[in-house]
Amino acid sequence: MLVKPPLHSGATAAPATSLKVMTVNTHKGFTALNRKFILPELRDAVRTVGADVVFLQEVLGTHSRHSRKVDNWPEAPHYEFLADTMWPQFAYGRNAVYPKGHHGNAVLSKFPIVHHRNHDVSIVGPEKRGLLHCVLRLPGRPIDVHVICAHLGLAEAHRLQQLELLCHIVRDEVPANAPLVVAGDFNDWRGRAHQILAQGASLSEVFVQAHGSAARTFPARFPLLSLDRIYVRNASVHSPVVLPRRPWSHLSDHAPLVAEIAL
Repeated sequence: MLVKPPLHSGATAAPATSLKVMTVNTHKGFTALNRKFILPELRDAVRTVGADVVFLQEVLGTHSRHSRKVDNWPEAPHYEFLADTMWPQFAYGRNAVYPKGHHGNAVLSKFPIVHHRNHDVSIVGPEKRGLLHCVLRLPGRPIDVHVICAHLGLAEAHRLQQLELLCHIVRDEVPANAPLVVAGDFNDWRGRAHQILAQGASLSEVFVQAHGSAARTFPARFPLLSLDRIYVRNASVHSPVVLPRRPWSHLSDHAPLVAEIAL
């Protein structure tokens, strides 16, 4: 059963006809190789995009050691710090738990999140992965919008199972006529997800639709692999873009993706 979090004000009065979405792997707020804490810079950069909904992967909930030793460490969990005053709604799905803290996926939204549920799709071994499913209520729309923030495993055998689990979640929890956006870090360097999600959940990847192939996003400084994705159902997409290397390659090891989703 989906969890219903407390509501905060934030919905606008005019009917919503589109969503600007963004997905970014936060790398727990550090640069590559954990050399520098850059979460405040990342927050400023994310705010400039002006997205209505932000999909975050590898976002820290808490870390007792870093909070004592790192300068400018926020008192709030990282997803709340990133949301700040721009996204009054947020949901967090804790995936990896360890003695000093935990991290997972998060969704930031300018619209009310009326339900959310985190699905543990870890297979076996040390990798902990999740799918965070949120239901958004947009003003003037009779049907809620569903979004799923994904972070899949590094092993292909695990990813294939996780993609099948994603298809089951969509079939079980998302009405057939509801707009759906699935975004995040798929680690799918061989491009196997497209066919599985098309056949199992009727999802289409926005860069494949617009440009014929998925966007290259990793490593952010010189992108070679198409690891990050935005998939949609019952929606159309305008001008999906990969955000430029400056300043993003300094802020994440994955290049962020942005797209305008027409509902």
